Amino acid sequence: MRKILVLCSSCTGNTEMMAKAIVYYIQKQKHHVVYKSFEFDVIEVEELLDYDLVLIGTHSADDGQIPYEAEDFYDELSEVDLEGRLMGVFGSGESFYDVFCESIEIMGDQLEHLGAKLVPERLKVELEPDNEDIIRCEVFAEKACAMIHKVL
Repeated sequence: MRKILVLCSSCTGNTEMMAKAIVYYIQKQKHHVVYKSFEFDVIEVEELLDYDLVLIGTHSADDGQIPYEAEDFYDELSEVDLEGRLMGVFGSGESFYDVFCESIEIMGDQLEHLGAKLVPERLKVELEPDNEDIIRCEVFAEKACAMIHKVL
């Protein structure tokens, strides 16, 4: 059984719905999964090193910057060695804005810059996930779990 951490920032509940679909899939695969919310839980970047896989969900609005509640976490990422760590990014946004789901790109770029190995897809959903999007979340989780089995 592998240890997986799912972190989430969700303003409207859309990214949280994605995270819960991902968590549910991972639990069905018999992995130990911990879910934490940037809004309600204390999240220390050092915790990332305790897990075989870390998946980070953020919402995007306005100019697409990292959500306020995840800013400190983002800024502190460079304080830990993420070289070779398995990670993934996902989230929701609205194409009404100039850049769609930019916070997912910003987070993913930072993780890659720090040497993390990312799930190939940066999963993005327009507003509230529908049934097709939930299936995409499950496929994302499946790919993430497959990465663990290849590496470990």
